[in-house]
Amino acid sequence: MEAVEPVPPAVDLVLGASACCLACVFTNPLEVIKTRLQLQGELQAPGTYPRLYRGLVASVAAVARADGLWGLQKGLAAGLLYQGLMNGVRFYCYSLMCQTGLSQQPGGTVVAGAVAGALGAFVGSPAYLIKTQLQAQTVAAMAVGHQHQHQSVLGALETIWRQQGLLGLWRGVGGAVPRVMVGSATQLATFASAKAWVQEQQWLPEDSWLVALTGSMISSVAVAVVMTPFDVVSTRLYNQPVDRAGRGQLYRGLTDCLVKICQQEGTSALYKGFGPAYLRLGPHTILSMLLWDELRKLASRAQHQDI
Repeated sequence: MEAVEPVPPAVDLVLGASACCLACVFTNPLEVIKTRLQLQGELQAPGTYPRLYRGLVASVAAVARADGLWGLQKGLAAGLLYQGLMNGVRFYCYSLMCQTGLSQQPGGTVVAGAVAGALGAFVGSPAYLIKTQLQAQTVAAMAVGHQHQHQSVLGALETIWRQQGLLGLWRGVGGAVPRVMVGSATQLATFASAKAWVQEQQWLPEDSWLVALTGSMISSVAVAVVMTPFDVVSTRLYNQPVDRAGRGQLYRGLTDCLVKICQQEGTSALYKGFGPAYLRLGPHTILSMLLWDELRKLASRAQHQDI
């Protein structure tokens, strides 16, 4: 995959988690906007509900008016926890599978990316659950979706644990795993392919960071297109209210959510919030993959010097 000496999977764990956490700080406001847009008009026919959030710029202004400027960073702590857990596991497992030679097989990078993504999504699911619920919370006049009224990450953990038990922390994981499997497989496979293609064209010096930047820009488009429908479903599953038994009151699972969205909101609803979703996924993919690639080069050089 890279023109540098491979680094140990444990190093990839640290580098991948660090790169994605750094990217998260800059892209979290877009995640807040995307969450609000995806919950707006939930299970309502188009035109039958007030559109409190309209596009990126107007939505930023609406969030700032309702929650203050810091409202644009709602759920940041949970987001950082999610990025660290999910991407640490994802990059570690991907690196491990690549070292076994899987990436050299036809379709191997896709399989490795999907499996690594599924494992990462499962581990990080509780953090994503809390992040989604915190980002949906706002004043009553601007509320969309169910309001869980959490006060903090720890408070949310305590409330969910007390009311729903340990399994409640993994509610919605059935939507998160396909979401990250698709996104991870697309991201890692297209980044590797795009980067190799750019190197083959010899437009840029082989060791230049611009090679990784170009590859990540190409990858970001593919990730946004395939991931957004799963992202909408995942947001809905995580944010829906639950009964005393911890069962979702709106959706029974991934398929039920997809069907209800298409029937009641139309298939175009699967791309609600696509603009902010791309503007978040794009920079996040570009920043995280570029940082990961550059950090791996540094780690590889340091490792080579120690030998």
